Amino acid sequence: MTNKLVLVTGAPGWLGSRLVEVLLKGLPDVPALARPEPGIAIRCLTAKGIDPGPLAQLSSRIEFVTGDVRDPGSLEPLFRGARGATLFHLAGIIHPRRIHELYEINHLGTRNVCDAASRAGVRRIVAVSSNSPVGCNGRPDHVFDETSPYNPYMHYGRSKKLAEDVVNGAFRTGRIETVIVRPCWFYGPNQPLRQTRFFRMIREGKAPVVGSGDSRRSMSYVDNTCQGLLLAAREESAAGRTYWIADRRPYTMNEIIATVERLLEREFGIAVAHRRMRLPNIASEVALAADKLLQGIGVYVPEIHVLSELNKNISASTALAEKELGYDPKVSLEEGMRRSIRWCLDSGLAL
Repeated sequence: MTNKLVLVTGAPGWLGSRLVEVLLKGLPDVPALARPEPGIAIRCLTAKGIDPGPLAQLSSRIEFVTGDVRDPGSLEPLFRGARGATLFHLAGIIHPRRIHELYEINHLGTRNVCDAASRAGVRRIVAVSSNSPVGCNGRPDHVFDETSPYNPYMHYGRSKKLAEDVVNGAFRTGRIETVIVRPCWFYGPNQPLRQTRFFRMIREGKAPVVGSGDSRRSMSYVDNTCQGLLLAAREESAAGRTYWIADRRPYTMNEIIATVERLLEREFGIAVAHRRMRLPNIASEVALAADKLLQGIGVYVPEIHVLSELNKNISASTALAEKELGYDPKVSLEEGMRRSIRWCLDSGLAL
C-alpha cells in the first residue's frame, strides 16, 4: 500500500468491524497476513447516529467520520488527504425496509463513492459485491466462476449488478484501480442477530429445511472473507478483476445444520432437539412468487425472501482467487461455526 491510510465504508457493520480489527492486528491463521501493515491508519465512514461501539476503543489509529453514501457532499471528510490510499467499500444493504433503498445505497451509493475516490486520487477500491448478481445455479452440480453471465436474483441482485457496472466502468475509463470481491454467505463474530437466531432454531429443532436439504451453499467464515479482501488490495495484478471468495467447496443445508448441532451438544454441552422443520419444495416456490409480487410494488419482507432461497443452489469456485491472489481459506466450516458459537456465548447471546 503506497499510502498507509486505509479507508473503510460499512464500519462498524459486522464485516467492516472484523476487517478493521484484522487490519490492525493481522490474520493469525494466514502466515503471509499474520502481521499487520506497519504504520497503518484507518478512517471509517459511519452513518449519522450510528455508535462505533467497541471499534472506537480498539486503537487510536482509527478515525471515524460521519457520512452517507447517498449524499456525495458528506463523503468529503472520508477522502481528505487520501491520495494513494486504499479503499474497502463494504457499505451496502441486504434487507431494506423498501425496495428503493437497495438502489439508493448499493447502486447510487457505490457511484458516489467511486466518483469521490477517483477525485481524491485513491489508489485502489476493493468493492464487496455478492453472489446475487449471477443468481442461483441452474443445476445442483453447476458451479459459478468469474465467467458466469449475470442473472440477478431479485432487486438485491440487480442493485449489486449495477454497482459492479459502476466499479468496472471506473476501471475501464482509467479513473482508478478496482477489484470486485464476491463473497457468498459469510458468518462469524459480530454477526447480525438473524444468524444467531439460526443457531437457536437449530437447537430448538426449528431450522427450516426445504425439500431434501441437499441444496448446496458456498459460504465462509468471516476471517476467510477478510483474507480475500486483503489479498485483493495487495496483489498488483488484480486491478480490474473480479473474484469469488468462499470456502473451497459448498455445503448442503443438512451438513451445515448437522455441524452446528454436533458442536452445540458435544463441545458446548447445549441440548439439541435433533429435529428439522421440513417443508416441501413448493414452499420456496410459493415464497418466490410472493416475493416477486411484493417487491414489484416496492415491499420487502425478509422472511419471505429468505424462504424463497432455501431450495436454491448457490455454489461458486474460488480457483481464480487461489491462482491469482494466493487465496487459501484456512478456517473450516466446523472451526468457523465453533468460533461463532463461542462468540455468541461469550457475548451473552442466548442460544
